Amino acid sequence: MKKLITIILALALVAAVVVGMVACGSDLKDGEPVDIPALKTEEVRTYEGLTVPADFKIGMICLHDESSTYDLNFINAAKAAVKALGMSESQLIIKTGIDEKIVCYNTAKDLVNQGCKVIFADSFGHEPFMLQAAQEFPEVQFCHATGTTAHTANQPNFHNAFASIFEGRYLAGIAAGMKLNEMIKDGKITADKAVMGYVGAYPYEEVKSGYTSFYLGAKSVCPSVTMQVQFTGSWFDIALEKAAAENLISKGCVLISQHADSMGAPSACEAAGVPNVSYNGSTIEACPSTFIVSSRIDWTPYVKYIIAQTVENKPIATDFTGTLKDGSVALTAVNGGVMAEGTIDAIVEARAKLVDGSLKVFDLSKDNYITVNGQKVTSYVAYVDGGYPADPDTEIVKTTEAGVKYVAESEFRSAPSFGLGIDGITLLN
Repeated sequence: MKKLITIILALALVAAVVVGMVACGSDLKDGEPVDIPALKTEEVRTYEGLTVPADFKIGMICLHDESSTYDLNFINAAKAAVKALGMSESQLIIKTGIDEKIVCYNTAKDLVNQGCKVIFADSFGHEPFMLQAAQEFPEVQFCHATGTTAHTANQPNFHNAFASIFEGRYLAGIAAGMKLNEMIKDGKITADKAVMGYVGAYPYEEVKSGYTSFYLGAKSVCPSVTMQVQFTGSWFDIALEKAAAENLISKGCVLISQHADSMGAPSACEAAGVPNVSYNGSTIEACPSTFIVSSRIDWTPYVKYIIAQTVENKPIATDFTGTLKDGSVALTAVNGGVMAEGTIDAIVEARAKLVDGSLKVFDLSKDNYITVNGQKVTSYVAYVDGGYPADPDTEIVKTTEAGVKYVAESEFRSAPSFGLGIDGITLLN
């Protein structure tokens, strides 16, 4: 028995050493994905005993097609949700290339005529046309991602959804900051040259919240980091996104991330040998020597939820916010040969604190963390119930029981409200 115990302990020790080698990036090659330990998640409901009728259909309206990383993320989630609920592929109707114009309403109407009982659109500009369709077809449920008006529209069959992706971007920012620290340690750059670049689509709150949380994640481990942002004026434009990344690199940015939907920026980074943090999915196959990690919203839990609620004639949340805990916010595997040593451990540690609430991304209590023109922020009134050209209407700064003052992003509405321009981030256009 003692001999058996000795053998077991020896095997355990070997396993621990192997895990430690993987965690620190030892012997890993560029393009080799390493999974981040899974977080135990709890979806908003269980689906035991749910039977989806064979004639039930769900429609999805996408701004672009599978060539867009943003739309592909939605398409993959819809397919995964349908499969998980035991539905056939024919029960999912996907419409791609639907512009943010009247064609969205016409497409929604067509999906109703094809028998869809719930219809989900994936882009901000689809919102007014989805609301129009909801008003015309009250027996069908209309769900819309990234929108802002469902909680004030008073239309029972119209719903908005988003997720606390700012937390995912913060975690991805930690990976970026760890990489910067490695570059400083290796003498590739000095601390004052730890400059990141960010390719943004539009100067909307969704994009501002995203690049600010990414920056703060990097700053949490690399205090000297600064960031430059260039907007393209488009959600999807390969040429513009590539040119923006190339311009940022030419200005001295040593790591690039993005909130835009094409492979333009990642491909520019791969060509230049500049580390990249992508969005909406891994680019490790196309960019094996520069990709680090990607954050994304996993829409699978939400799509399962809206199908199940509709089938059982139960209400869908008017304004749904997915989280890390329910599996709606996720990170891809990291690139083992590109990530810095200790990256996975740092991500897992911060993630646990985000989930238990002890860490707030937009923490206003820390010194030299979030400042505007050198001054600490104590209040922030944001657009929540209204919007441009109306005035900001809601104070979104809250204080925890522990006395931490923070901007309560996605707690007053699902869509991001954070729009502050903080110190350390420079907008180029």
